[in-house]
Amino acid sequence: MIINYSDQEVIKGEKSIFLAGPTPRGENIISWRTKACEILMQLGFDGVVYVPEYSTWKPKDDYVDQAMWERIALTNATVILFWVPRKLPDMGGFTTNVEFGYWLHSGKVIYGRPNAASKIKYLDWLYELDYGKNPYEDLQSSLEVSIELANNLYDGQVSEILPLEERNIVKKIRK
Repeated sequence: MIINYSDQEVIKGEKSIFLAGPTPRGENIISWRTKACEILMQLGFDGVVYVPEYSTWKPKDDYVDQAMWERIALTNATVILFWVPRKLPDMGGFTTNVEFGYWLHSGKVIYGRPNAASKIKYLDWLYELDYGKNPYEDLQSSLEVSIELANNLYDGQVSEILPLEERNIVKKIRK
């Protein structure tokens, strides 16, 4: 497993999982991505893990560079795992909401959150509507399903969002 942090060049063309979700805003808060990487290692994931944080786990310095790194990594990711342990005010994840909506129709999203997460009802509803699945409630199972999807999608990698007319929600509204 290779961990690709946002202060490194994006590794392209490999089986991969992007760890999307809230990033801690204070230096005293440990990122959930640390545990996610440990679990992926234990599960034997043999691809790239995109971690949208610096390898030093320090807060980001340059917003534009960070946003562009994420955009490139999200596009190249085989699977995007949205883990949303939202807890206000330190783990808001407001950018996560935008990314979730943007990438939901790519067919490469897995979504989970702990039951105690705040303000996730709309994300739950969208995931259930478009994927026909309930959100995963623990990080371990979210990662297991992400590995399975990455293994299944890698050969036919999906890297763009679906055109508007092919999105499930639009099909349902037009009926």
